[in-house]
Amino acid sequence: MSHLFPALVGGSVVERPAVRFGDRSLTYGELADAAGGLAGRLGGAGRVAVWATPSLETAVGVTAALLAGVPAVPLNPKSGDGELGHILADSRPSVVLAEAGAELPGSLRELERIDVDVRPGGGGGACVAEAPDDAPALVVYTSGTTGPPKGAVIPRRAIAATLDALADAWQWTGDDVLVHGLPLFHVHGLILGVLGPLRRGGSLRHLGRFSAEGVARELNDGATMLFGVPTMYHRLAEALDEDVELAEALGRARLLVSGSAALPVHDHQRITAATGRRVIERYGMTETLMNTSVRVDGEPRPGTVGVPLPGVDLRLVEEDGSTIAAYDADGAPTGSHDGASVGEIQVRGPNLFTEYLNRPDATAAAFTEDGWFRTGDMAILDADGCVRIVGRKATDLIKSGGYKIGAGEIENALLEHPAVREAAVTGEPDDDLGERIVAWVVPISAPAPAPAPLGPELSDHVARRLAPHKRPRVVHFLDALPRNDMGKILKRALMKDAE
Repeated sequence: MSHLFPALVGGSVVERPAVRFGDRSLTYGELADAAGGLAGRLGGAGRVAVWATPSLETAVGVTAALLAGVPAVPLNPKSGDGELGHILADSRPSVVLAEAGAELPGSLRELERIDVDVRPGGGGGACVAEAPDDAPALVVYTSGTTGPPKGAVIPRRAIAATLDALADAWQWTGDDVLVHGLPLFHVHGLILGVLGPLRRGGSLRHLGRFSAEGVARELNDGATMLFGVPTMYHRLAEALDEDVELAEALGRARLLVSGSAALPVHDHQRITAATGRRVIERYGMTETLMNTSVRVDGEPRPGTVGVPLPGVDLRLVEEDGSTIAAYDADGAPTGSHDGASVGEIQVRGPNLFTEYLNRPDATAAAFTEDGWFRTGDMAILDADGCVRIVGRKATDLIKSGGYKIGAGEIENALLEHPAVREAAVTGEPDDDLGERIVAWVVPISAPAPAPAPLGPELSDHVARRLAPHKRPRVVHFLDALPRNDMGKILKRALMKDAE
């Protein structure tokens, strides 16, 4: 049994800044006081819901629940009534934590409400309950793209294992100051972005709302790390063309990390060319937290998500369950790592969730008989053993003309064309090929629909860049791609539009 926040409960860095949101901040001593006082009120509360706005109150509320040994259920403030009602009925929290004055939807008004007080004084220091490493820490709901959201029960050991493995891969220490503008109802912004700095004894500066100006300001004022999603880095890459000061600020960062979706290679290249810094990618899921990462002391590998983190076993498997490639006990790749053989990623390790809440059948189906979690993500191993994700099994693996093709590599090829701003690739049924490749493109200048000749030009571009059988057979032009709150493209919405 170990503390998730040794710096918070140990009292050795009481005057060090812990968290800052806008012009409001708390030192470690103040955070221990505020969260400790709230933790004393939560003992025996069962699950607690947290109205997860980007605020000090959310950071204090989640920290308090973890100190009290009570599972927290972060709620997306943008959830619709139907989704929110499902989450509340499924998780059955006994109380909701929120910022004073925040207006909560009607479905939450029947719960006991505790307004989180972040003012120092009166808390009495961190009240820490004894909780085993396998005890539930968070119940985080999946995006629900294939049905109602499922509540992934994340144990305390998974949080500790992931954050400590990232500290190893990124050389993350208490001297680091993290800046980001991510939402706090999901793994990326909450576990990595808030709990990560607190476990290291470092500092978080949350932007509230992401902006290039905010990023530059914080990096110029001593921040050392930036977390973001591809949409954010794309906006930074676009701004770099005319903003020398932004380029200089990004160049000062010790670490730039992108996650939650693949960062296009051309954005990697634009950022590195302008700043001299490379963006590191990592790979994880709600159910697994973090599985792999490019190491800060390793070779640059744009377009890959690196190698398995310490403690994580990873393999690629065929549809029949046979292993295509894996990593041995020493972390060396074995089997096919030719950069071409596509398989589903399966993982196991201390970073995994324990169950889907109230869904024993879904939990059982998510694991193989020998205990590997089926991620549903498809990947290849490069010759040097780096994992290169090519898409989701359900939406991004296209079987065309006898080939297994990952949508991700086609999207990257399209994005290298000077006329393309954004791109997504899906498959649709074809009587001859089985599936044909369909591209959805947002052009840089021409409004949709783009000039007709651009479609064939893009198909030929992909064929020259990759291989003829990977060319899009159909190209649609749009004004924008549908995305969720984390910046992921909603391909099912595109596929529905094509029907």
